[in-house]
Amino acid sequence: MPLGPATSPRATPEATPALQFAVVGAEAVRFAAGPMIAFRLRVTRVGGGPIRSLALAVQIRIAATRRAYDDAERARLVELFGDPADWGRNLQSLLWTHQSVVVPAFEDVTEVDVTVPCTYDFEVSATKYLYGLEGGEAPLELTFNGTMFYAAPDGAMRVALVPWTSEATYRLPVAVWREAMDLHFAGSAWLRVSADVFERLRAYRGRGTLATWDATLDALLTARERDLEP
Repeated sequence: MPLGPATSPRATPEATPALQFAVVGAEAVRFAAGPMIAFRLRVTRVGGGPIRSLALAVQIRIAATRRAYDDAERARLVELFGDPADWGRNLQSLLWTHQSVVVPAFEDVTEVDVTVPCTYDFEVSATKYLYGLEGGEAPLELTFNGTMFYAAPDGAMRVALVPWTSEATYRLPVAVWREAMDLHFAGSAWLRVSADVFERLRAYRGRGTLATWDATLDALLTARERDLEP
């Protein structure tokens, strides 16, 4: 009885690595040109071949609805979220930053720093939020995407995308942010004003022979408070 043509066994599809992300710590960067926080990111490979290189894009958001606020914090955050009576409608997450990081080759698990610059620009929502907290923790949500290069079973290089569904959460101690700022701006804060307002302040300082900007602003505030007294 004749046999039919031989059939090749069906090839088993190659498994693409799945990646899991977790932030395992954060600290102020001590030797940097400006305030920075280094988030320690742990990356775990599940399935597939070893990772040869990983180019990650990281989005960090402040999940403002995931913590409670005392009365003092609510007062300091009015500029961001409005009157506390309306926070049920106005309290929402805030975009902090987008960063990128290249993760070197690893087999199963590795850790890498995601370094985030901080600013004392109070036009930035994240700065207003973090400055407004008395202490405790700031709830963060991190999402990842990018490109991974991994080894196939035959040793060949393969490329796959990291989907935006890759996520991690972290509760950043507010003390870490304050330490990062104090390393560069201890006991001070920055205030950005328009060029026209600055010229008026400069002229006022000159007329009053005021020695510092602190003295200039204090004189203006004192005069204003005196005008408001009953």
